[in-house]
Amino acid sequence: MPALKLLKEVPKADCATCPHRDVTLPVGRCVPGDVCLIAHSGRQIDRFLRRNPDYAEACLTDAFWERRAIAIRYASLAAVRPLAKDADEAVRRAVAMRLPADELIGLMNDSDREVRITVAARMPTGKLSLMMGDPDYMVRLQVASRMPHGSLPRMAHDPDREVRKEVARRLPAFALARLAADEDAEVRRIAAGRMLPEDAAGLLADDDWLVRLEAARRAAPETLSALVDDPEPEVRAVVLARLNGTPDREEA
Repeated sequence: MPALKLLKEVPKADCATCPHRDVTLPVGRCVPGDVCLIAHSGRQIDRFLRRNPDYAEACLTDAFWERRAIAIRYASLAAVRPLAKDADEAVRRAVAMRLPADELIGLMNDSDREVRITVAARMPTGKLSLMMGDPDYMVRLQVASRMPHGSLPRMAHDPDREVRKEVARRLPAFALARLAADEDAEVRRIAAGRMLPEDAAGLLADDDWLVRLEAARRAAPETLSALVDDPEPEVRAVVLARLNGTPDREEA
């Protein structure tokens, strides 16, 4: 016998308490249990405001945070701007999604990390350096993913390895030598796999075999002789393949 599927009960507001019912219900602009402004259901509120955007501005002062947050999508920009100081972080995140990118600087020091992450994802790239010292690594990671290459070296010594890994993925090859001495092996591995051959040669003696492996793939063949007897078979295989002029499995 098949298991019974439990269906979540759909919230349904009492139409008798709705001040809009005489205007919206008779003409199908709302549907109880599906398209409803007063239900405590984000989906129903969004469906209502999508169909009736003229109600959005009035919702910006509603006591229910989710109603305010959803209304931001449909209200005029002029009406939305003051909610950048709303008490609820979800509302401020909605504002950060709605404001033009060049107006986001006022939210870059918001107390909520998700607001700041949203700002970092949309801030004009020329202003991103203002956020590279953010106390939260997730914000800095977003900054590192968008920072112009010319400014990205300034994040090469970020205290968090995830941020430095992103820097290693994005820095131009000629700038990766600055990460050769990074304390984290994964950062060095990513950098070694993208470095200029002459810089990769400097990592052929790295303590971590995965770093040596990537360096062996990048360095010039004439620099690889010391790794012919490397203790790791995968490193030896790459070295021998390159000395013999044949591609290793990663390159094939």
